[in-house]
Amino acid sequence: MSLDLNTLLQDWPHESGSIKVRKILGLDGREKLQLRIDLGILQMEMTGRPDGVRPHNCESLLQYHQRRAARCEARGDTYELSTDQCSELQQEGIQYYHRYLSLFQINEFQAVIRDTQRNLDLFEFVSEHTDRDELAWTFQQFRPYVLMMNTRAKASVMLGEGRFSDAIGEIERGREAIEEFFQNSNFPEMAQKSSEIAFLDEWLEEVTAKRPLSKLEIMQREMEIAIASELYERAAELRDAIKLLKMRGSAF
Repeated sequence: MSLDLNTLLQDWPHESGSIKVRKILGLDGREKLQLRIDLGILQMEMTGRPDGVRPHNCESLLQYHQRRAARCEARGDTYELSTDQCSELQQEGIQYYHRYLSLFQINEFQAVIRDTQRNLDLFEFVSEHTDRDELAWTFQQFRPYVLMMNTRAKASVMLGEGRFSDAIGEIERGREAIEEFFQNSNFPEMAQKSSEIAFLDEWLEEVTAKRPLSKLEIMQREMEIAIASELYERAAELRDAIKLLKMRGSAF
């Protein structure tokens, strides 16, 4: 059997500037995720570690180190990651990056939330188990981007369910988390140049503009129009109705 991949690559050509992703059924009967890159195809498992490997019989290297750290701390000892271990964890994190980026392209938002949160947990774990700031920063520098993707996935789920107000709140929280990260870092000025914050600000405006008005908001706008049109009797009726609606709302 030929090992040449040309036929496979020609049937699914790479397109510069676009992210091409598809799900396929593997020979083991499980779904796989494929990402087309310029020099080939990355194939990933849908769950667990993307390459399907179980290091030290754990789901991931992160889980392996988390378990070791927990046992170490239970004895009252300190668990310290070596430079090589951090490098291995970073390579594993890149696998999850490729997968959540691919999953986002096919609207698998719950899985994106899972994988982005996993990498956020990775950043936190490394920060807690190394006293070298430069080593921790090699992970933490990606926190704004991962927070943005986590926020996009969560808000996208809410928008898909028609929960505009919840989605707006989620975007605002994501933006605040990124802002707080920069303010607590050694580079607070980077917040003003953050492409992640700029994206969430722009998306927030777009979602807010598309959000359907609530009954209360519709009545308030109608009252404003009535006042501007000098329809004071109608404005008074709307004012009383708004007060009643607010009273009912506060009773719950």
